[in-house]
Parts: sequence; C-alpha cells; structure tokens
Amino acid sequence: MKAITLPTPGDADALVLAEVPDPEPAAGEVRVKVAAAGVNRADVMQRMGHYDPPPGASAYPGLEVSGTIDAVGEGVDGWSVGDQVCALLSGGGYAELVCVPAGQLLPVPSGISLADAAALPEVVNTVWSNVFMTANLLPGQTLLVHGGSSGIGTMAIQLAREVGARVIVTAGSAAKLEACRELGAEVLVNYREQDFVEEVKAATGGAGADVILDNMGAKYLARNVEALATNGRLVVIGLQGGTKAELDLGLMLRKRAAVIATSLRARPADEKATIVAAVREHVWPLVEAGRVRPVIHSRHALADAPAAHRELEESGHIGKILLTP
Repeated sequence: MKAITLPTPGDADALVLAEVPDPEPAAGEVRVKVAAAGVNRADVMQRMGHYDPPPGASAYPGLEVSGTIDAVGEGVDGWSVGDQVCALLSGGGYAELVCVPAGQLLPVPSGISLADAAALPEVVNTVWSNVFMTANLLPGQTLLVHGGSSGIGTMAIQLAREVGARVIVTAGSAAKLEACRELGAEVLVNYREQDFVEEVKAATGGAGADVILDNMGAKYLARNVEALATNGRLVVIGLQGGTKAELDLGLMLRKRAAVIATSLRARPADEKATIVAAVREHVWPLVEAGRVRPVIHSRHALADAPAAHRELEESGHIGKILLTP
C-alpha cells in the first residue's frame, strides 16, 4: 500500500509518500480501506519531531479515518467486511489501509458521506470527552472555546449549543467569527483586537465562564483562570502557546476552580472505547438528525499531504482539512 512516511522530522516536505507493507489486523482489530483521513495539529507536531506515537502505534501520521472494513481480526464481534466506518486512531491514518481496535470504530452516520465522515472521530471524541465527560458542561452554563473556527472549535460550538449551553469563542478574523456565529456561538471575540477576559466578564455579568476549552496552554493560563467562574473548569488540550507558566493558586482557591490537562491519543484502548461508545450514544443521533455536522474546509490527495499541512499551519482554515487516498 501507499502511505505518508516520515523519514526525518522537519517541515511539510518531510512528509514522503512511499510504498510500504500492508498492515494485518491483530486480534480485536479490523483493517479499514481508507476513503479519507483527517489532518490534525497533532500530525504537524509529530512531523516536527515533538509528538511521538504511543508504543505499538503505527509510525505514520493520521489520527482519524473513514472507509470500508476489508479484513476482520480474530475475536471481533459486531463488525463485518464491507461495513462503512469511521475510526479514532493512535496513528497510521495517512495511508491506503489502516488497522484499528474494534472499540474505536463508529458507523458512518446516515446523511454523511463516507469521505466526510473522516472529519468526525477526532473532534467529536475530543470534545465529548473533555467538555462533557470531564468538565461536565451543563445546560445554562457558559463555555469559552479558544480557536472557535478550528475543527475542535466548530464541533464544540455545536455540541454545547445542543445541550443548551451558551458559547463564547475567540478567533482571529471576522470571517472566522462569522462562521462561529452561524454554528451557534453567541459571543464573538477577535483576540487580535479584544481582551477575551474583559469580553467574557462583560458577557456574563462578571461571573465568568463555567468551562474553558483551551488549545494555547501556557500563554493563556493566567488569563484563562481569571476568566473562569466560581467552580469553573479549565481544560487544556493544546500547547500552541507553550508548556510552562505561573499559576495563581490563591485565585484558584477563591474560585474553587480546576485546571485539567488531557490528551486523547495516548489513552489506553479501553478508555478510548468508553469514549467512543458514549459518542455513539449521545452524539451520533444529533449528527444523523442533521443538528450537528462536520465542517470541512478543504480536501487534498494523499500525495499532497505537504500542502495540507502547510494549509493547516497557515491557520486560515475554518473546520477540517481532509486527505483522500
């Protein structure tokens, strides 16, 4: 099969299309003939040499795919050759074939094309596990989403809207903010021109955000804590703004707040299966009803993975970027 390999870390041109051996499904796994793969920030970090795959995972980048099952390993129940699926991966999605534990599979939702379904697994599982299972966002509460026009952001807006929460977003352009508004964000903050702490306090009568979903890390840590409500939960899922910063524990105590840092890729398979099952129960009906949808910015051929990475790094996209073998 063909796959995108990483002979050495580097810029986007470090991604090399090569002929590699076909993977074979182990017990408990299926093999998927890939129709499309999602491009994620974690793939960029891996390409640069900053985010190694977990032990035992494929060395090729790619954390989500859609496609058709073409082989089933021993001990797999409930899935058959020919089933159309999308899948959460630990790696290997930038390829024509990929093996995945059966617990990380989801059926392609009705109303979503096979290729477009590749835009769902990473963002939906990330948002559901962090915003709802971990931070317990409730109806009537306020969610602040940094990077609201990203793949994660566009999904977080929609799911929070569906549970009856109020959504505040940050983004860096009028076009991105308008896209967020169309998805259900009520308060729009241009981080290039406005202070999000002031805007959050103004929008909430001084109370602050109950949950903050943050992709920046250190750069925003102090200001995020300032923007939290009493009993607020800050969930850090990205480190685009660095890894080390001071934390005012006195302010945390006064607010009875929590700072939580999580990742999805390195979790054990049983934890991922639990999250995937929750997504199938709670989110898939919303997708099939047309109330929640993947937002797709562009599509590239697998051989054009370097161009897809450059597009992601330029940060001009709204929603997801896909690769199609």
